[in-house]
Amino acid sequence: MADHTPPLESGQLLSPELPILASPPAPPMVNGEGPQQISTKEPCGGFWSCHSKVILVQVNPGEAFTIRREDGQFQYITGPAQVPMMSPNGSVPPIYVPPGYISQIIEENGVRRVLVLPQQPEFHPGGHSPLHHPPPPPHAHLPAFIPHPAMMPPPPHLYTSMAGGVGDMSTQYISQYHPAHIYSEQVSADSHSQHGRPAFVNRDDRTSKTYERLQKKLKDRQGGSSGGGGQVKDSPPLSPQKKCGSPTTLDVRNGVGSKGSEAEQTGHVVDKQGRGKNGEARELDTAAQALQALLSTINKPVVSDIQARAVEASWSRPKTEDDSILTGTLSYEVSISYSGKEGKYKSMYCGEELSATLENLRPATDYHIRVQAMCNCLQGSPSEAVSFTTLSCEPEPPNAPRKASGTKNSLVLQWKAPCDNGSKVHNYILQWDEGRGTGVFEQCYYGPQKQYRVTKLSPASRYSFRLAAKNDMGVSEFSESVELFTSGSVPSPPFPPELEMAGITWLCLKWHRPSSSPKEDDVCYILEMEEEGSGYGFQPSYDGDQLNCMVRNLHRSTKYKFRVAAYNSEGKSNPSPVVEFITNPDRPSCPSRPIIKGKVLPNSFKLAWDPPKENGGADVTKYVVEMSEGLSGLSWELVYSGPAMEHVCDGLKPGCSYQMRVYCISEGGQSPLSETLQVQTPAVPPGPCQSPRLVGKPKAREVQLRWATPQVDGGSPVSCYIVELSGPQSEESREVYQGPDLDCSVGGLLPGRTYGFRLKAGNKAGFGPLSERYDVTTGPGAPEQCKAPSIVCKSPSCVVVSWEAPPCNGAPVTEFRLEWGAAEGSMQVCYSGAAVSHEMKGLLPANNYFCRVQALNVAGVGPFSEVVLCQTPCSVPAAICNISVMKESELIRFGDPEKNEEEGVRVPPLYSPSTCLGICWDPPCDHGSEITSYLIDLGERQPVLVGPVTKHVIQHLQPDTSYRMRIQAQNSLGTGPFSQTFKVKTKPLPPQPPRLECAAFSHHTLRLKWGDGPAKAAASDPLQYHLQTEDKSGRFISLYEGTCHTHKVQRLNESTSYAFRIQALNEAGSGPFSAVYTFTTLRSPPASLKAPKVERVDDSSCEVSWEALLPMKGDPIVYTLQFMMGNTDFKQAYKGPGTCFTVQHLHPNSDYRFRVCAIRQCQDAPELSGPYSPTVTLAVQRGGDAAPSASSSSSRVAASSTSGQAGRSLTDEQCAFLLLMVFAIIAILIAFVIQYFVIK
Repeated sequence: MADHTPPLESGQLLSPELPILASPPAPPMVNGEGPQQISTKEPCGGFWSCHSKVILVQVNPGEAFTIRREDGQFQYITGPAQVPMMSPNGSVPPIYVPPGYISQIIEENGVRRVLVLPQQPEFHPGGHSPLHHPPPPPHAHLPAFIPHPAMMPPPPHLYTSMAGGVGDMSTQYISQYHPAHIYSEQVSADSHSQHGRPAFVNRDDRTSKTYERLQKKLKDRQGGSSGGGGQVKDSPPLSPQKKCGSPTTLDVRNGVGSKGSEAEQTGHVVDKQGRGKNGEARELDTAAQALQALLSTINKPVVSDIQARAVEASWSRPKTEDDSILTGTLSYEVSISYSGKEGKYKSMYCGEELSATLENLRPATDYHIRVQAMCNCLQGSPSEAVSFTTLSCEPEPPNAPRKASGTKNSLVLQWKAPCDNGSKVHNYILQWDEGRGTGVFEQCYYGPQKQYRVTKLSPASRYSFRLAAKNDMGVSEFSESVELFTSGSVPSPPFPPELEMAGITWLCLKWHRPSSSPKEDDVCYILEMEEEGSGYGFQPSYDGDQLNCMVRNLHRSTKYKFRVAAYNSEGKSNPSPVVEFITNPDRPSCPSRPIIKGKVLPNSFKLAWDPPKENGGADVTKYVVEMSEGLSGLSWELVYSGPAMEHVCDGLKPGCSYQMRVYCISEGGQSPLSETLQVQTPAVPPGPCQSPRLVGKPKAREVQLRWATPQVDGGSPVSCYIVELSGPQSEESREVYQGPDLDCSVGGLLPGRTYGFRLKAGNKAGFGPLSERYDVTTGPGAPEQCKAPSIVCKSPSCVVVSWEAPPCNGAPVTEFRLEWGAAEGSMQVCYSGAAVSHEMKGLLPANNYFCRVQALNVAGVGPFSEVVLCQTPCSVPAAICNISVMKESELIRFGDPEKNEEEGVRVPPLYSPSTCLGICWDPPCDHGSEITSYLIDLGERQPVLVGPVTKHVIQHLQPDTSYRMRIQAQNSLGTGPFSQTFKVKTKPLPPQPPRLECAAFSHHTLRLKWGDGPAKAAASDPLQYHLQTEDKSGRFISLYEGTCHTHKVQRLNESTSYAFRIQALNEAGSGPFSAVYTFTTLRSPPASLKAPKVERVDDSSCEVSWEALLPMKGDPIVYTLQFMMGNTDFKQAYKGPGTCFTVQHLHPNSDYRFRVCAIRQCQDAPELSGPYSPTVTLAVQRGGDAAPSASSSSSRVAASSTSGQAGRSLTDEQCAFLLLMVFAIIAILIAFVIQYFVIK
């Protein structure tokens, strides 16, 4: 392969959002001016037969690559980028190049690259090169691709399909470089072939001159054939192309392409006559054909100095009279085949020498060798193959012997025969080191056998063995030595493991070798571990021969149990005693960022923090708080160290900034520092102010005040003032103004009152102390707010409201107003006068009312008093309304809803609508006292007293009777009024059950009948019947429900008693069930038998046999055989349990008919006879007139049906075959009818 620099540097990998095509994409298009590159990587080891490949399309900076996705949309990708594409069938998609561009495929290091390069501006279609070198490609900063000289043909003009043999790949490519500048210094000098020989890159002077002379001749011939115009044809001269059935990948060795790659090397196609597209370069094609014919005249090689693994081959140069034909250096390729003359050949040498030594051959092997000459990218035909056979030699080194079996004192070794290299192996040499381990081997066996037993060995010892083979040619090299061990004893339990070092997630353990195990014995160890609380028990964590182990991936600060066991080839010892080790805790994480707890004071503040989220498996022992003054954070001072999670920092400067941080310490170490908290201490508030002064005359409810700034502002300008107001006889004060102004108006005061005012100033640090008190008296005004009135209840419907006169504010009260209402927002004036009490009548019991009062004088109307809630006393309940009668379904559910739904079993209702009445009503108003009971009045009957319910069922009433009813409610205060009277009526009684009878019965059915009526159901019949039977568990299940008077019960067992009961239903409801009736089925007679079989014994007797039946429920079965001679009556010939009988004294020339029936002999009942079988006819003839048959002991037996027709009896197999044939004929006829009448 050519090791050239690729024409494009690797760009950055494309963004992962770009799709990787999972199916063969549409042919991509390349846009732009720079060269593009497509790399096909082989994920399966470099073979092109893989089913899928990854294709990397390299896009240059400033270029664009266009692909069409599966949904038909086009996607544009700009460079620099690498676009990965997946080809499922292993093919490279076709690359469509824009005008002015060409594509070329090269293979480098197992990667195929499709290069898209701009054409040279001075491209000459005629195939000759200009006298000057063409300018560089448009992208001069990119390294140009220089193809190998041996691969470079004259510039073609046709696009040819890729000869790579990869799927359905149809990528077309041509070369855009000219022969004039192929052999430049840009070709890599370290390009080598597979055999390590340098590629033919540099040319000598003679070759260069010859090439220039050929180019000049070609130019002259093209100029002469162009006519007077001198126009150069656009068809370049084409070289011959060898046809190959299965083209292979381009493989360049020593500058010469292998077979099947001429299409890629030449880059153009010629026709069968060797002409180009327009037939202008016939003379050049003739010269090429002559050169190829000359190369094909090479003689077969000469083989000499044949060795076992090497041979010397030489050949001669092709003979020619005109040396001018050979315009280049001759090179040769030698290939050999070991699979016959027509087998596959492998290249062994490529070079210019006329002889070569072929090495690495197989001994005693037949080879065929041939040579092929090459010149100027043309290959001649291979020479005639020459056969030779390599010599025999000593055998190959055998494999090491293996241990077949062994004991404590012996080992049985076996081995396989190695390759004999043409001479049979006669003996084997087995050597051993006698268990010394010094590397000195002694022979212990010499002979032709392939196994050997070594005895008298020591138990549990190591022995080394090696093997060599010997034939007539010599002794092979020894195999690799193998170490084998004799059997020993199971090692003793080792001591428990010891802890060397402990970490956070690991423990380093060590243990000692069992003292009883010899040093030569290979002892391995299994370390088992159990995590505390895991519940999995001991699990193996190490298995090996080391005496220490580091157990990783453990949990921090966790207890683990360990034990170790030793084992060798003889078995495993008991585990050691269990020891416990604990992993170290981890250092905790940093505490949370400290926060301020409480208020920051000018000289102190309280700092608090949360514990770390992760304590590392150990409790935190102490916290350390550091403080830094200022915002620089250069120096930090330790202010606290202890287990608490809060600290008071005192002795601070007011108005100063501080930075705080904290870290914690545990057994696992010191945590990282927490986040820093910045704290600003407040400034000092200002000093006291002078008292405020009154401005103008005071009003009744408003005064105007003014003040001056304080003398001391506390280091910060005053930004706010607060005026506080206090009463004349109270020290409690309230804030009436806050703002930056020096005056304010205070409203909401009471007339004729004396108020005290105090002032304080504030800045950003806070407010200073209050000033001295300044008293101000307001003018007269309306009365004050009255106190809440008092209410006294005289009865549930009458109350007395009274109140007190409020302060008059300098003017006497002249009138009071009382507002009353059922809702707080809808009160109305119900009294106006000078009295201080009023009586309210006509109220509702147990109801809420609201009231308030206000006073008036000459100055105005005073405010209302607080609203007072009044609740009238409780009373007897109100009258009941909305009384209704319960429906029948509600009455049934009210009785016992669970039993009526239990497993679908019909249960009689607890309350019958004929003797019960269910009523329900809405509860009346209880007037503040809970209703305790209801009294139901039924007129003449005794009143019924029920609890606080809204439903009740009255029982023991007369059917079909009307009643007048009324209800009243009762509570703890008494009985309320009766409700309105309403009428109710009970329903008539349900019907009684009919008598149940058994009309007909058999051994498996019972026909039951009840009542007087038709058997079938009538639509107008008001009565319905419900029939039930008792199952095996003693429960009654439903059999029939309808208006019929009969029912047939089927699928019953023979001689079995069944229990039944019935009930009647109508509009009044379901009647009671009848008494239980028991009926018993009959016994079942035996089944009918098949026709008996009759066989002649002699002329006067025959044997009749029939099938046997099984006993029926313990009752035995006997059989009755009857026969009839001629037209007489049937007579009994046999009765008994047998299944055959011999009939004697038969009359000749008479017809006998036989039949048989089964009889069931019941133990406590008479016998039951089954139906008779079909009759069988026997024709008895004289011995001399009997028809001949194959057996002398049998006669012709004719079987007939019960109708008496004579015929031949058929066996079971014949009857089955006959039925099968009839069904087949019917099926064929049906298919014919469907085909003819339906389908056609």
